[in-house]
Amino acid sequence: MAPTANSLVTIGRILKPFGVRGEVKVESLSDVPGRFEGLETMYLTLPHEGATPRESTVTHVRKVPAGYLMKCSAFSTPEEATHFNGAWIQIPESRERPRDSDTFYHFELIGLRVEDPDGQQMGTVEEILEYPQHPVLVVRNQEAEFLIPANRRTIDKIDLDNQRLHVASRELWDISHAL
Repeated sequence: MAPTANSLVTIGRILKPFGVRGEVKVESLSDVPGRFEGLETMYLTLPHEGATPRESTVTHVRKVPAGYLMKCSAFSTPEEATHFNGAWIQIPESRERPRDSDTFYHFELIGLRVEDPDGQQMGTVEEILEYPQHPVLVVRNQEAEFLIPANRRTIDKIDLDNQRLHVASRELWDISHAL
């Protein structure tokens, strides 16, 4: 039985095809050393809503300065690989994730609905950008994109059970909306 999207952990993202043999450039989103080197099976999920994870066997992985080059059974030509540009590379979730109660993994935040203090929906967390001070959440809706600093001052509450993230102040909405 294939895992559901909610039981998968995102460890990387396909950036683009590389070469003529069906390899792709991969951005690692994992802080686990050797995560890709020992990978045998993965799931590819296109980032649009309702996408079904597609199982794929990893046939080749090699580390390069800007990430990884990977080949898998889901595609064998650059043209086929192009279809997977932006796809999330996911693996089944391990229940043994040590962490503090106020610490969250990227895969837990991506896809959360973001609400302002009045309960108005701002959009969905689509991406997380890493900056030296703190991560920044990229929240998108049909009309706009918002950049929200991921820190205790700007985020009031993260409710994983209900898939919601609540921002702390209306000012954040106004500042982010102006970007």
